[in-house]
Amino acid sequence: MSRFDFDKIVNRRGTMSDKWDSAKNERVIPLWVADMDFTTAPCIIEALEKRVEAGTFGYTLVPDEFYNATIDWFGSRHGLGLKREWIIYTSGVVPAISACIKALTRRGDKVLVQTPVYNCFFSSIRNNGCALLENELVYGNGTYSIDFDDFEAKAADPMCKVFLLCNPHNPAGRVWSRDELERMGEICLRNGVTVIADEIHCELVYEGYRHTPFASVSDRQLLNSVTCVSPSKAFNTAGLQIANIIAADESVRRKIDRAINDNEVCDVNPFGVTGLIAAYRHGELWLDELKSYLWGNYMFLKDFFAGELPGFEVTQLEGTYLVWVDCRKTGISSQEIADRLYDNHDVWINPGTLYGKAGEGFIRINIATRRALLAEALRRIADGLKSMI
Repeated sequence: MSRFDFDKIVNRRGTMSDKWDSAKNERVIPLWVADMDFTTAPCIIEALEKRVEAGTFGYTLVPDEFYNATIDWFGSRHGLGLKREWIIYTSGVVPAISACIKALTRRGDKVLVQTPVYNCFFSSIRNNGCALLENELVYGNGTYSIDFDDFEAKAADPMCKVFLLCNPHNPAGRVWSRDELERMGEICLRNGVTVIADEIHCELVYEGYRHTPFASVSDRQLLNSVTCVSPSKAFNTAGLQIANIIAADESVRRKIDRAINDNEVCDVNPFGVTGLIAAYRHGELWLDELKSYLWGNYMFLKDFFAGELPGFEVTQLEGTYLVWVDCRKTGISSQEIADRLYDNHDVWINPGTLYGKAGEGFIRINIATRRALLAEALRRIADGLKSMI
């Protein structure tokens, strides 16, 4: 029997929730931005309550336990051995990625990404004065694979300095295998391309798949990469604003530390520190039950589409709680699909083109909500999509 109630009704309206309070009215069901509608692990809430009781919220030190909890978690959960000096804390994975790009490129350099991909990758590249190189993933049979010939050709561009890897991949739902990571890593090494691995979804991997940290592939890949991680997605703590950059190479680490300070994201808040320690020390059981519930939501969605919308293929979900659905059967753009669902059916999803032109014709659905609400949202999506074909 589950110790945690993921079917509990949690009213997020009126809580300054971006996900809920940005909607046009109270009828809208938001399945867009990647945060969850569940209360976080009780161990985190208890730790934060205790911290609030202190009654002061000034500048915070980051204690030894922050580093120890991170090292122990990634060692036991992912088989990734870390050293304290490799860890640089910051306020979030997006600021971390931006600082890493700033540290490892010059204006005018190119950054390689695999599209469709998390939309903030584009802004982080653009804001650092770099150009985008796209290695479009290949869609077929309900999943994505890598076009390695194209990947190698793009990596060989002399202006390509960084490969920004999404592992697990948002929105494709792929958990890259060790073989795939090794092959991409070897291509990057041959061409002098440094890997920035966004592994924020690394805890949200389902049975039959295993997250392989890019840095664990080999000692050479460890030194040719930096990794950005946070408990925020897995434990629904994005608002606490805490993340870590893992960089084993000392010279790279110095550059990142400089960029973190240049971008003024070198300070973190006490609740982020407290929440991370609690999650990594005491949150494992809650996380495992969460993943089981999310998988049940995914299977519920798949069965619903098979019965109500058989012409709309649901991509295989290996990791994350973000489901990617092929809506090309409608013959209209993904933005128009999203607009019609929002305007006419009061359900808010993301259009595929938010993740690059390779996402045209697809939509992204966040399933991290209680199942009864997901069921109602799916009924609205079905009514909407049926009206478009």
